[in-house]
Amino acid sequence: MPGFIPKKFPGKLAEPMVPFYAAGILVLWAVNAGANAMMASDEYKNDPRNPNAKADSKPAH
Repeated sequence: MPGFIPKKFPGKLAEPMVPFYAAGILVLWAVNAGANAMMASDEYKNDPRNPNAKADSKPAH
């Protein structure tokens, strides 16, 4: 088994992946911004499932 894993990885790993990391962060930011915009919209503003809804609009347990 000692010959199976080389002592040093022969290629670059992080540098070629930088555009994919940047695109992933951009997609996460866009999804978060879209979700926040939808939660603040008039259609879902008073929905009891909305975490930003007013406290009095939640059903009593």
